[in-house]
Amino acid sequence: MRRVIGIDIHRTFGEVVIWERGVLRHAGRVDMTRTGLEGLGKALLTTDEVVIEATGNCMAVSRVLSPFVARVVIANPLQVKAIAHAHVKTDKVDAGTLASLYAAGFLPEIWTPDPQTERLRRLTARRYQVVRHRTRIKNEVHAILHAHLIPRCPHADLFNGRGRAWLSRQPVPEDERAAIERHVRELDRLQEDLKDLDREIASGSLEDPAVRRLLTITGVNVAVATGLVAAIGDIGRFKNPQKLVSYFGLNPRVRQSGLGAAHHGRISKAGRSHARAMLVEAAWAAAKAPGPLHAFFVRIRAKRGHQIAAVALARKLTVLCWHLLTKDEDYRWARPALVASKTRAMELQAGLPQKKGNRRGPAYAYNVKDLRDQERQLAQQAERDYERFVERWRTRGPTSGVRGRLKPAGLE
Repeated sequence: MRRVIGIDIHRTFGEVVIWERGVLRHAGRVDMTRTGLEGLGKALLTTDEVVIEATGNCMAVSRVLSPFVARVVIANPLQVKAIAHAHVKTDKVDAGTLASLYAAGFLPEIWTPDPQTERLRRLTARRYQVVRHRTRIKNEVHAILHAHLIPRCPHADLFNGRGRAWLSRQPVPEDERAAIERHVRELDRLQEDLKDLDREIASGSLEDPAVRRLLTITGVNVAVATGLVAAIGDIGRFKNPQKLVSYFGLNPRVRQSGLGAAHHGRISKAGRSHARAMLVEAAWAAAKAPGPLHAFFVRIRAKRGHQIAAVALARKLTVLCWHLLTKDEDYRWARPALVASKTRAMELQAGLPQKKGNRRGPAYAYNVKDLRDQERQLAQQAERDYERFVERWRTRGPTSGVRGRLKPAGLE
């Protein structure tokens, strides 16, 4: 006898509804505490299946109930809302909807990560929040200087040693100077927090082959590689690269009705926002380095501007990540010395000892100018090959309402 238990969870309680043989039965409320959930689990059958929505505490609820039942399913709340719109909305109705949709096989569930991936997701999300907070504080300092007509800092970084010395000499009111000093102290504290988070992230990803594979991509550093691996989890759940692009919200919105042409708008921005932000960050870094990715950025920038080109490059990096992780291959145009330098940086962040004396590792080649220049020349050659390849492309005229595409010349 199959039973489905739908729970509409809140911060302090959850509403429980049982689906059995097509009939819904209200089973009361349960406290959102470990003791309360364990008590509910002991009252359930080992063959029961529990359905909850994705919330801030859903993973903890799943971990507590999983030992007592056959399966705990986490539903996508946005898709559930789109499928089962109701004029009457109560906790009982929501719990019954979850149970009924799952029993009928229409529940849009989400993938549940393993404990290690879940931990890495938490760490990368916290790091992203710390970086955002640090950026806000820096912008506040710049705003204070702008409000008092202070010119731009002549040094590369306003917050390094020379920049701070210059900042201390600027004529600002005493209350503003006190605010700047508070912001600088906060930046120092955030820098320590960031260092601790980088150590934890690097130590957990040191032996991860997926992280080392993504480090071969130009523009992808340790923080971006670990963040992407944490967000992706099992690459096998994405059947094609477009699924991964949609997961990161880098796919364009499409409007089409009847026989009319499809209109593509801005990106959907669905899914994990911090992973999408890291991809755009990697795209800006890749756009500055020689190679095919730089040539792609330049080509799109000439047509659509640099902002759209950066997003397009982030999308291309997503497709590239899917192919590398699916096929277990490194990036074809990787620069070995640069990859070794990034790998060594991850090892140092994880707390591994430094190599002194004559024990020179692969990362030492990045410090040799001749080897570094040789790698750059190979990357520039790959960039020129890409440019020659796309020169043969030309726009095909629209036919029967279909938008024009780029097609190699001579293939019409």
